Amino acid sequence: MLKRMLKLKNSVIDKMIISVASGKGGTGKTLVATSLALSLKDKYSVQMLDCDVEEPNDHIFFKPTITGSEDVNISIPKIDENKCTNCGKCAEVCAYHAIAVLPNTVLVFPNLCHGCGACAYLCPENAITEEDNQIGVVEYGQADKIDFVQGKLNVSEAMPTPVIKKVKEYVNDKCVSIIDVPPGTSCPVVESVTGSDFCLLVTEPTPFGLNDLTLAVETVKALGIPCGIVINRAGKDNDVIEDYCVKENLPVLLTIPFDIKIAKLYSRGITLVEGIPQWKENFIELFNLIQEQVYERNHSLKR
Repeated sequence: MLKRMLKLKNSVIDKMIISVASGKGGTGKTLVATSLALSLKDKYSVQMLDCDVEEPNDHIFFKPTITGSEDVNISIPKIDENKCTNCGKCAEVCAYHAIAVLPNTVLVFPNLCHGCGACAYLCPENAITEEDNQIGVVEYGQADKIDFVQGKLNVSEAMPTPVIKKVKEYVNDKCVSIIDVPPGTSCPVVESVTGSDFCLLVTEPTPFGLNDLTLAVETVKALGIPCGIVINRAGKDNDVIEDYCVKENLPVLLTIPFDIKIAKLYSRGITLVEGIPQWKENFIELFNLIQEQVYERNHSLKR
């Protein structure tokens, strides 16, 4: 016990980025992220960033006071038909097929454009300029003692990544920043998790949960980010996850039971630590374990 107390004393890291992710939706990422933030707010400077920009829902639990917002734009090409010779160079260099050159006109598909600027840069006639196309918004404010930031992708837009990048520009390196990551393992997840000091992977003890956890672990390992596991809706089938974690040398840092009371609270927009206050100590202990993991990794890298 004394050895662990000394270890914790030496491993206190109160400024870090913790991302909360999973291989699939519905595992309880938001449950964990919001409860962790609320458990730490009285002791640390805490920031909550909702990067699930296609369907952000942290605001339901925090009920923040929004004090400002910023549009998220990407630059899309605008064709000057008086200069354009329909040479086709712009369509040739567009990796995303956002431009189609027809015999008498050039078509631009804004939803496919990634704003890379290659078409304008390489147009031999200087017939292409760029104009802003708003694809989303970032909102920021306060929720009790927590700094709150969320991104919202506009309906019908196909690219969440630029909005996620803009949300992450608000990361405060003097805080414990907790990032609620989109589900899955695709580009939005990679963008959200990149730069984190630690990644919590939330899973459930089912075959689907194991399959998607495996994909998430592979993704995080490829990014070189240390991770730990939270088992949500735990029950008699926990072995399916625990055996995998033993095999992959992954720490199980927290187990949350399959409890109808938790589900009822969550359905009413009440976080776990607000509805069942004794869980606050569990999440503080979770943070202590994360500190240990980050400290040990940083220490090993210095050797």
